[in-house]
Parts: sequence; structure tokens; C-alpha cells
Amino acid sequence: MHDATKAAAAELENNESNNTNHPIALWGGRFSSGPSAELAKLSKSTQFDWRLADDDIAGSRAHAHALHRAGLLNEKEYADLSCALDELQKHVDDGTFAPIEEDEDEATALERGLLEIAGNELGGKLRAGRSRNDQIAALIRMFLRRHARIIASLLLSVCQALLNQSKNAKDAVMPGRTHMQHAQPILLAHQLMAHVWPLLRDVNRFIDWDLRADESPYGAGALAGNTLGLNPEEVAKELGFSKVCVNSIDATASRDLVAEFSFIAAMIGVDISRLSEEIIIWNTQEFAFVRLDDAYSTGSSIMPQKKNPDIAELARGKAGRLIGDLTGLMTTLKGLPTAYARDLQEDKEAVFDQIDTLE
Repeated sequence: MHDATKAAAAELENNESNNTNHPIALWGGRFSSGPSAELAKLSKSTQFDWRLADDDIAGSRAHAHALHRAGLLNEKEYADLSCALDELQKHVDDGTFAPIEEDEDEATALERGLLEIAGNELGGKLRAGRSRNDQIAALIRMFLRRHARIIASLLLSVCQALLNQSKNAKDAVMPGRTHMQHAQPILLAHQLMAHVWPLLRDVNRFIDWDLRADESPYGAGALAGNTLGLNPEEVAKELGFSKVCVNSIDATASRDLVAEFSFIAAMIGVDISRLSEEIIIWNTQEFAFVRLDDAYSTGSSIMPQKKNPDIAELARGKAGRLIGDLTGLMTTLKGLPTAYARDLQEDKEAVFDQIDTLE
């Protein structure tokens, strides 16, 4: 038997896990006891990373396929494992499977679910040849690439709305301002279109970012790959990547792409905030350039004459939140050595919050 195949067989045998009626851990073979309650509570991340479950299952399907191609799963094992993953996806979709309090993260929860369906021996074989380090690095890229497209589509809708308003304005003239003072007469359409171009640049930033995000970390393992003869290029294709990361340490340890996504999200917030500020000013009695639709305004409980531009004020306020997310993420990343550290668990909440805010 080939040395790599022997090693793989040994790893597969060692991957048989404990009874799935109890919480599982993906580590701890050398430990005499589990983590303290305090550490378990601090480590828990299912409250925010469960949204990666769909991508994780997709990654597991691709990994199972890689194990099959390498001869580490026979035909029946691969078919049964694929069916088990399909069933797990169905239970996740309909809400009949969800994390429990003892699950450390979404990967642990899904491992538990898979073992409940496929059994310890077959389900445990999926662990061979991958680490949570390369696994989560790939999942966050998959998730962010998908949501970059969603946010970009929403930005294009805003641009189209501004373009429509510009067309409706026709030859309407307004005072152009510098230093908030009258400067030169301009067309209202010209002023409105001045907000379109920054938003289009934000879309282009996502397009440019995606070129760098289009690299799969799968196969990098904990930091130095594996010896099981897997084909990371094929896994990359199955997960929507055109290529694999060149350096395995960089693949698992770097989060500059997450930070770059976060910057683009914050920049979008700034651009939307400037548009919102203009709407707020134009809506004042002193300017009286625009009148907001009732559906996008609120009144006052004590001053019935008021009509407040809440939608613009909230958009302006949320820009600060987006910037705060970026600042927090950058502060977390700045002191880390160039290898995986648990601090990187903190990369997700910032961008998840930005995505929720923008979408």
C-alpha cells in the first residue's frame, strides 16, 4: 500500500468519534478533560457563524468528492456520505437541525448532525485531510463573494433610481454650493448624478476585490497542507473559485480580504450618508427643495406640524456603525502573527453586521 494511502487509512480510522448523543469536539485527543465552562462560553460562536452552514455543507460535499477521487472513500461510502449531507442540508433548511448550547461553532454543530445521520465511522471519515483553519478561510470567502454581489445589485438599483430622478428633473435649475454658500447655477440632474458615480465606484471596488477573493484556501490544512493526495484545484472549481491560494500559511492566516470587504462596506456607508445629508438639508423649511413621501417620514408626538426625514437620518447614522465595524476588525488584525490564531474568530461579526446593515 502506498505510504500516503496508509497514512490516510490510519487517519480515517482515528477519526471515529464518540457517541453523537453527546456534544462532540473536533480536537482534544491529548486532553484529560474538556474546557472549563468559562472557556466554552467564550469560545462559542454559533450565535453568529451559523449563517455559514450552507457554505460549510457545500464545502463538505466537495471535500467528500476529493476523498473519493483520491481513493479514500469507496463508491458506496461516497454515495452514502453524499446522501447524508443532502439530508443534513434539508434539516438545516427546514430548521429541524440547529446548534445546541454545547456546540463550539457551526463546524462542530454540522459534524454532530452528520454523525447522527451517517454514523460515527462513515461520518468521521470526512475529517481526513482538512482542518477548520482552511475550512473557515474558504467559507468566509464564499459567503462574502455571494453577498458582495447582492450588495452591488442593490447599489445599482439606487443608481437607477437617481438616474430616473435626474431624467424627471429635466432642465430644473438650482443653486450649486461650495462651503454651503451659493456659488454657481447648476442643473438638479447634475447634482443628483454626482451621487451616482461614487456608488458605481463602490460596485467596481467589489468587482476588483472579487478578483483577489477568487482563490480557494481548501487544501491548506492547518497551515502546511496535507499528504493525502487530494486535489485542491478540483475542490476550488466545485466551490466557485478559479484557482487555489499559492501559500498555505497565507491562505489560513490572512484576513486582508475580509478587511477589504469591510472597507468597501464602510465606504458605501459614507457615500450613502452624504446623499442622506443632502436630502435632510433639502427637506428643511429653510431650503424646501424636496418633500418626502409620507411613507418615508415620521411625525412628532407633540408637534403635529413636523415631518421628519427619519429614513435619511437613519441611513446617515448607520454609516457610523459600518465604519465602527471596520475599525474594530482592523484593530483585531493588527497584532497577529502570520499563522492562524483564535483571534481570527472575531473577523466575522464585523462583516456580518455590515452585510445585515446594507442589505
